[in-house]
Amino acid sequence: MPEGHFHWHSKSRAFAGDQEVALHAADAPLTIPCDPVSDALQMLYSAVTGTRAFCVSNRALPELDQLTAGQLATLTGGTSGAPKVIVRTHASWIKSFEANAAMFTYIASDSIAVLGALSHSLALYGVLEAAHHGLEIHALSPLKPSGQSARMQEHGCTILYATPTQLRLLPKSTHLPEVRLILCGGGVLSDETRRHILALCPNAKLHVFYGAAETSFITLGGPDTPAGSVGRPYPGVELAVHAPDTAGTGQIWVRSPYLFDGYLHGDSQHTQRDGDWLTVGEHGYLDAEGHVFLRGRAGRIINIADQTVFPEELEAQFNALRGISQCAVLARHDALRGHHLVAVLEGSDDAILAQKLRDYCASNALVAPRDVIFLDPFPLLASGKPDLQRIASLTESTP
Repeated sequence: MPEGHFHWHSKSRAFAGDQEVALHAADAPLTIPCDPVSDALQMLYSAVTGTRAFCVSNRALPELDQLTAGQLATLTGGTSGAPKVIVRTHASWIKSFEANAAMFTYIASDSIAVLGALSHSLALYGVLEAAHHGLEIHALSPLKPSGQSARMQEHGCTILYATPTQLRLLPKSTHLPEVRLILCGGGVLSDETRRHILALCPNAKLHVFYGAAETSFITLGGPDTPAGSVGRPYPGVELAVHAPDTAGTGQIWVRSPYLFDGYLHGDSQHTQRDGDWLTVGEHGYLDAEGHVFLRGRAGRIINIADQTVFPEELEAQFNALRGISQCAVLARHDALRGHHLVAVLEGSDDAILAQKLRDYCASNALVAPRDVIFLDPFPLLASGKPDLQRIASLTESTP
C-alpha cells in the first residue's frame, strides 16, 4: 500500500449488524451509499484496497472527481445548516490511528463497534481505524439499540465509538463487561448518561473528545478532567486563544497534523486559516493546567441587551439537570433587547420541568429563556445531535 494511504489489514473482518460481510475487491463508485451497510462496507473495502478517493453519502456528490488518490471526503454534521463536504488526506487520520493505538494499547484481539451511520465521520473513522490495525469491525447502525447491545455482548466487542445520544439509548438491561474503552464525541455527555453507560460497561475507561469535521481530534478528556472541561489537547495538537477578553475567553486556534484540506462543497465564514493554524470559530479558554473549556461557536452567539450569550453553554448546563434528556437553546427577535431565548426540550409538555429550568437560571444568575417548549419527537440528525434547523422551523426561532 502506498505511504499515506489507508490500509485494510488482511485480518480485519467486518460485520454489518448481525451479518459478516464477505470482503472482496471490486469496482466502487466515488460516492458510496451508506445503506445497506453491508454494501457500504464492501465498497469501502474496494476503495481502500484500490487506493481510491471516496465519500460515504446517500446523496450524489459529483464534485468528488476533483479528489486525488490519498484523499477522502466527509460530511459535516449540519447541526445549524446544510452539511458541508470537506476534504482531508488519508494521512491526517492515519496519524491519529497510530496515536490512539499507542495511548490505549490496542491488541490483536480488540474489536471496534460503531453505532452510527457510516456517513457520519465518527462511525467512518472507527471502521477505518479498525481496518488499519487489523481489528474486527462491527458496524451496528442497522440494529435498534437493544440489538446493538446484544451484538456487542455476543461478540465481546472491546472498543466503542459513539455519540452521547447513542450511548444514552442503549437499554439499561445491557451488560457489556468486555468493553474496555469508550471514545465518545459529537456532543456534550451529561452526568446522567455518563453514569448510565459506565453501569452498562463496568470495566470501560470512558474518554470524551472534542473536535470538528475540519480538525479531527482537538482535545481528549478522561476521568480526571474537571467538570465543564473537554480535556487537554490531544497528542500532536497545539492550541492558542486569540484576543481573549478579561475572563480569558477568546477564539480557539488549532495547529496539528490532523487538519482538513478544505471544503469541496459549502463553506463557513467562521473557518479561517493563518499559516499552519486553523479556527472553526469556537470560543473558549484554557486553565492553568491546560484544560480547555468551551463556550460556543461564533455562528451561534446571541446578543441580548448588549450581553453575549453562548447557547451551547446553557445547553450543557440544562442537559445536566435531572429530567432533561435533549435540549436546544435558540433565539427569537426582540424589539427591545435584540433577542430573547427559547429553550426547547425533548418530551411532552411538563410545566414542573419548565419551572425547574427557570428556577435553575435564577439561582445561577443565567439569562433565562422566555419560553420553554417541548417537542416529542425531538428532531435529531443522523449524528445524534439536535437538528437546529428543524427545531427552529417548528418553534419559529433562529438556530
